[in-house]
Amino acid sequence: MLDQVAAAFERQDYQTAAQLLKELLKRSPQDPWVQLYVARLQEVSGKAKAAEGIYRQLLKGQTNSKLIAQARQGLQRLGGVREPPKASRAIAQTTRQAASANPGFMILSAVPSEARSELGQRFASVMNLDLYTAKALLPSRGWKLYRAGVFAELQSVGQALKAAGVPVFWAATSELEAIQVFHVSHFSTLEPNPTVVCKNDSGQLGSLSFPWSEVAQRVEGILPIFSQVVELGYRDRPEWKDKVEDYAHFCDLHIPSRRCILRIHDSRYNFKQGALASFEADTIRQRWNHLLTCLTQQLSQAPIWSDFIAFSETVDDFIVPLSRLKPQLFLSRAEDCYLDSAFHLYSTLAFLKNSA
Repeated sequence: MLDQVAAAFERQDYQTAAQLLKELLKRSPQDPWVQLYVARLQEVSGKAKAAEGIYRQLLKGQTNSKLIAQARQGLQRLGGVREPPKASRAIAQTTRQAASANPGFMILSAVPSEARSELGQRFASVMNLDLYTAKALLPSRGWKLYRAGVFAELQSVGQALKAAGVPVFWAATSELEAIQVFHVSHFSTLEPNPTVVCKNDSGQLGSLSFPWSEVAQRVEGILPIFSQVVELGYRDRPEWKDKVEDYAHFCDLHIPSRRCILRIHDSRYNFKQGALASFEADTIRQRWNHLLTCLTQQLSQAPIWSDFIAFSETVDDFIVPLSRLKPQLFLSRAEDCYLDSAFHLYSTLAFLKNSA
C-alpha cells in the first residue's frame, strides 16, 4: 500500500494519500515510512511545524539511508536547515538593488573519498549542518545542483564555502542566457575545416565556418521521450501515466571564442545532406554513432562532458527554478519537462567553467 501512497503523492492526489495513510496508521502506526508520508501530508497541508517535528524524530531514530535522505529533503523544503552564521552575515550585507535580484544556480563538485571526511566537516561548519548530513550532501561523482535563488545570496554563500575549501561554483542566469545556441541542421564540410548549416533560436537559417581548434569541448546527453498510457490504479481506477517511449541524443560543441554552442540533435540532424550523406546505414542510431566517431577523430584533444545523467539525478527539488530557464531544445512533448532545462543548464555551466 505504500506504493499506492507514493503514487498518490506523485500525482498530487492528496485526498487519496490521506485515505490510504489513515488505514496504514491503524495497521502500522510506528512504521517509519508511514511516518515519513504523514510528515509529507502535513507539509503539503501547510502544517510546517508538525511536519518538521516528524522529520526530526525520524532523523534521530533511523538508520535507513534512503529514508534519512528523504527526511532531510523534507526539512530543507521547510527551511529546517538554517542558514549558516557566516553566510547569513554576508547575505545581510548584500545590496538589495534590482540588479542583484538576478537568479542563479549553485553547484557542488565531486569530492574524492579520501577528502570526504575533512571537507564534510568544513561544509558542516559553514552551513551549520550535522556532519552526517554534510557528508551525504557532497557528491561522490559529477556535479550536484545544490541551490537555486537570488544570485547575490548564492555568491555570498558560495564564497564562504570556497574559502573553506569546499569545491563549489555558481552562475547567474543572465550569464547562461548570454551564450548563443545554434541548432545544427548538418555539416556541409568536415575537412579541412568544418562548415555547419544551422538555425539560431529565432529559426533563421545560416552557415558558420570555423577551424576545429576553436571547439574547446563537447557535451553529450540523453533525454527521455515520454508518451502517456492508461493503467489501472487504486481501486482499479484508470490513471494516466508517463512511459518512456524513446531517448533523444544530444551533442553540444562549445566554441568559447565566438561565445556560442553548436547543438546537434539526432532526430533533427539532416543525415541526407552534407558531408555525411554518403554514409549508408539502416537506422538513425547507426548514423548518429558515425557522426560522433567523425567528431572524435577531429576533436581528439577536446574533453567530453558526459556525466549529465548523474547531474540530472540531483535536480528533482529544483523543478520551479529550472522551468524559468529556456532549454533551447526542440522535443515533441505534450508538456514541458524539467530535464530539458537541466541539460541546457549542465551544458552552459560547462561552457562557463571552461571559459573561466
